[in-house]
Amino acid sequence: MPKMKSHTGTGKRFRVTGTGKVMRRRANRAHLLEHKSSRRTRRLYDEVVVSSADDRRIKRLLSR
Repeated sequence: MPKMKSHTGTGKRFRVTGTGKVMRRRANRAHLLEHKSSRRTRRLYDEVVVSSADDRRIKRLLSR
């Protein structure tokens, strides 16, 4: 039987830490930033942990 393929789109958007948490970027920081406040754009810098409801699904797509 052939190897399972991991979902490439998911691989580009999420990363798994050494402890097994799934991290993602925050939305609303790609473009149209001029009218957004500095405070808001600063808050969007950091990566955040994916919710537990989506955690298993993303790990499955990443073949982990």
